[in-house]
Amino acid sequence: MKLYSLLLCTSAALCIGTQSLTAQITERPRPAEWDNLVEGARFIDRFLPMPAGKLSADVWGAKEVVPRYVDNGIEDNVRSYWGGNILKEKDNKYHLYVCGWPENSPKGHMFWPNSTVYHAVCDNSTGPFIIKDTIGPGHNPEAFRLKDGRVVVYVIDGYYLADDLNGPWTRKKFDFDNRDRRIIEGLSNLTFARREDGSYLMVCRGGGVWISQTGLSPYNQITDKRVYPPVKGEFEDPVVWRDHIQYHLIVNDWLGRIAFYLRSKDGVNWVTDPGEAYLPGISVHEDGKVENWFKYERIKILQDKYGRAIQANFAVIDTLKNEDLPNDNHSSKNISIPLNPGLLLTVLDAAPVTDKTKTIRVKITAEEGFNPQTDIDLASLRFGASTEVNHGRGCRVQSTKNDGKDLIITFDAKGNGITAEEFAPKLLGKTTSGKLLYGYARLPWISYNDPILSARLPVFASDSQDIHVVVENFGQVASGPAVLKLEQLQDGSRKEVGQTKLISLSPYGKTNVTLTPIIKFEKGKAYDFVLTIRTSDDVVSTFTFQTTPVE
Repeated sequence: MKLYSLLLCTSAALCIGTQSLTAQITERPRPAEWDNLVEGARFIDRFLPMPAGKLSADVWGAKEVVPRYVDNGIEDNVRSYWGGNILKEKDNKYHLYVCGWPENSPKGHMFWPNSTVYHAVCDNSTGPFIIKDTIGPGHNPEAFRLKDGRVVVYVIDGYYLADDLNGPWTRKKFDFDNRDRRIIEGLSNLTFARREDGSYLMVCRGGGVWISQTGLSPYNQITDKRVYPPVKGEFEDPVVWRDHIQYHLIVNDWLGRIAFYLRSKDGVNWVTDPGEAYLPGISVHEDGKVENWFKYERIKILQDKYGRAIQANFAVIDTLKNEDLPNDNHSSKNISIPLNPGLLLTVLDAAPVTDKTKTIRVKITAEEGFNPQTDIDLASLRFGASTEVNHGRGCRVQSTKNDGKDLIITFDAKGNGITAEEFAPKLLGKTTSGKLLYGYARLPWISYNDPILSARLPVFASDSQDIHVVVENFGQVASGPAVLKLEQLQDGSRKEVGQTKLISLSPYGKTNVTLTPIIKFEKGKAYDFVLTIRTSDDVVSTFTFQTTPVE
């Protein structure tokens, strides 16, 4: 699936405005196309009001965040808190792994490099979270479970490992193999998503994608460029997660204070949806009052049993970071904001959608508190490719049929917009009470678990003209027939160097293939190359690099 045209125009879409170094803000002009988005097109539309809690004005903070719910997330007068995510235990306790530092630290907020990671617990996901114990030094934690049940709490430059959510914790370090690729902006602020077989996909701060077979074994870099939208921005704070449909990624432009939302079938190839993922002002009370925090950073996601995002947790601060001084009226905390989880949808048709398709059948599953047979404004529903639905277009309801407690909707296929690249069509609409309905569905004819073939840097043998290339499969299924081709890039054109067939590779398997080049290279001269692996249907990976073939 292609990126939206608004994101292809890099310099025109989001150009840098007048920058104020003291304000730490640059206004980013929004693409005109975003003005035509309907409700539910943007990820920001999924944020729900914060649950009512203990409202207090006798608390630190700028006037924009007072009064506020002091029992939301975690805060106190002793520490400044930052980052952190929540894991749910089988006993329905919620465990928050958050970092913090003393409020009276000599450098105020800028003492953050000396953070301590805390383990806090609550009976609900909102708060107030109470510190149960201290894990150890570290910043920007993200916790996840391994396949064997052990718990990892990642921090910058390391991680803590325990048998369960309560510790005790052992400090360790990951091993990283960049596989001859440039590491984009270093290896900090990592974020992790568990794959179906228990392996882990990781996105680093710079937007590179890495895979580990166990979550603890070495992380291998797959991409040679960032997966973020091709626009100007000071990107950080990525968060990645996988649900029963697809992978999701949000990344924040901290200078522009705007975040972007991306989706992927495999966690390697991403599409960017239009509109803001989040902005300042998303912490809203049920009566409409806004806790208007100056910055929202380090978003983390709490997921339900389907993997759906049901809550976002943010690190928030009420002023400029360098203006948060020791023992003053400013500080930072972690807050919890509920999210609309979306509907459970199933496309019932087995045949691919074509221009001859007349109808598309979709089942909407009933859930606790939601009856699809009575709670949906059917006239409001639109279904199809996001490129259509996000602008109010798409299929309309033709007929409905009850299926137990669920509802089967037959859509007139006209205007669905579903192409061969589509992997998760979208539904948008309203409930009978006017609330947002949305959801994504898988397509029965699409493979969602493909091999991920990736080559290392070719080695030009010193004693012959042969070229050796190691190819690895980081997918969870065995690969089929594929062809590796090496080409020289010169003056905008490609010149074939050689190609060879690849054998089937088991998951995490590898092979070493040999090419005999059909062109000669000058000794000591650097050349630009692109290495492509393709099946009969598609290009599965490319690797662009420069090297000196003959020393």
